[in-house]
Amino acid sequence: MGFEEKTMKSERIYEGKIVNLRIDTVELPGKKYSKREIVEHPGAVGIVPITEDGKIILVRQFRKAVEKPLLEIPAGKIEINEEPKETALRELFEETGFYSNKMEYIIEFYTSPGFSNEKVYLFLATELEKREAEPNDDELIEIEMYDIKDLVEMVNRGEINDSKTIIGILLAEKYIK
Repeated sequence: MGFEEKTMKSERIYEGKIVNLRIDTVELPGKKYSKREIVEHPGAVGIVPITEDGKIILVRQFRKAVEKPLLEIPAGKIEINEEPKETALRELFEETGFYSNKMEYIIEFYTSPGFSNEKVYLFLATELEKREAEPNDDELIEIEMYDIKDLVEMVNRGEINDSKTIIGILLAEKYIK
């Protein structure tokens, strides 16, 4: 059985600062055709920063798409010509004021492959140095610190809803033990 969809036509209908949107006409097996709405995203990073005393640094910020504040690992969009590790170092510093002397790649994953090509590269940040945070002008961020045990319980109770944060916490638990 063939699982591939052959793109017959692709039309970009929106170009934005963060995402682009295109509509692809695809050929399915049996000469059937369908349309696919695709959100193009340059990729992002998520960082699980762990302090010397084992606390995980998270950020709380309002997310307009869901109309509420969310507790998340520091994260951000990969800029043009930027490597994921560079993005991770930059975003960690901008959002938290911490610089990592040891930034380790953990895993990468697609956020919603049914309609988007966004890939998130997840990093573990240790050997942290506190400096002054430099958040973007449009980011209102509160920094919070938690024990990994408490965060795992929060995930299990459904109190943390952000997928990259859930993945980061559950994978970091193995690294901390």
